Amino acid sequence: MRPFDQRRILLGVSGGIASYKSAYLARLLTKAGADVDVVLTRAATEFVGPVTFEALTGRPVHTGLFDPGRALDHIKIAKSADAVVIAPATADLMARAAAGQADDLLTAALLATQAPVLFVPAMNDMMWAHAQTQRNAEHLRSLGYRLLEPDEGMLAAGEGSGPGRMPEPETIFAYVGRLLEQRSPLASRRVVVTAGPTREPIDPVRFLSNHSSGKMGVAIAESAWRRGADVHLIAGPLAVAAPIGPTLEQVETTDDMARAVEQALATADVLVMAAAPADFRAAAPAKQKIKKDASLDSLALARTPDILAATKRARRKGSIIVGFALETNDAVENGRAKLRAKELDLIVVNDATEAGAGFAVDTNRVTFLARNGEEERLPLLPKSDVADAILDRVEAELRGR
Repeated sequence: MRPFDQRRILLGVSGGIASYKSAYLARLLTKAGADVDVVLTRAATEFVGPVTFEALTGRPVHTGLFDPGRALDHIKIAKSADAVVIAPATADLMARAAAGQADDLLTAALLATQAPVLFVPAMNDMMWAHAQTQRNAEHLRSLGYRLLEPDEGMLAAGEGSGPGRMPEPETIFAYVGRLLEQRSPLASRRVVVTAGPTREPIDPVRFLSNHSSGKMGVAIAESAWRRGADVHLIAGPLAVAAPIGPTLEQVETTDDMARAVEQALATADVLVMAAAPADFRAAAPAKQKIKKDASLDSLALARTPDILAATKRARRKGSIIVGFALETNDAVENGRAKLRAKELDLIVVNDATEAGAGFAVDTNRVTFLARNGEEERLPLLPKSDVADAILDRVEAELRGR
């Protein structure tokens, strides 16, 4: 799984109750294809043993500077790491790291590594709020380390609900991925992604919509954010969880989505229009629920606005615009027509009738049509891989400008 496959992650675990979550983080990283070198501080071994991490990662666990046969381990693991994550990072560990101490294997490795480092603080809320801890956190940031702010929630022994709780492993996993892709051309770029369907009311309880789940758009937003972009996700009702990282703006109707896109486009470097907004709405939505026994022979429809076509007048100069074309016949030819009519840099075409592609599935088979006439057909792939292929194209375009 990009960007973890065959990458080396140094996972440092210090002595806090949240270290049980680190075992699951180690598992997530390993399943994604990373080689995970776990370093436990002496205090961490009081909470969770080395054998747990060895079983989850399939690799030896490092615990001390003077372990037999492990001379200079801190240099070896520090030099081989593509990224370092300290989770949990206790108040004590942060204080020692901020002071530049190297009194155990983990802090010695921190001084020896050239890899990007992510600290994940976890402690009692009063300890996190203490002025000394905050100074240490700020100093660590000034040294170039990244800190993931702690969550709010129940702490150890049922204490408090203020900030101090370690974020969930899935959140940390996402931030480690962002750490690994920090040199992307998308880093610090403003990317707007649309996802999901829209709903057009027929009456107060019924609506017109489609089968879109939002999976494709969410996958694109996740990939763009992982590459360092500032991602604004504009989404209709989603059938999947909102992604970690991007800013989410939820909308309901096609008009709502059109307004949100127009506002966001003013600062966008990239727009990826992966949503499936409804093409039609009720011409005159009923103000009261239409009774089942009411005489209703037909429903008058009106067209909704073409959001992507309307962006032509609001696009920033030099921005990259990507559209989607979900078709049921003559997919490529219809895609070419949309590419020209809507003045796109790239259109992603797929056939809704093809097995494993289209709405509400985890895979897709797409064809890329570019402004310069280039055509590329991809095999059936997970939507996460399709998202990466789209953004690889966007990155190549950015490099060429």
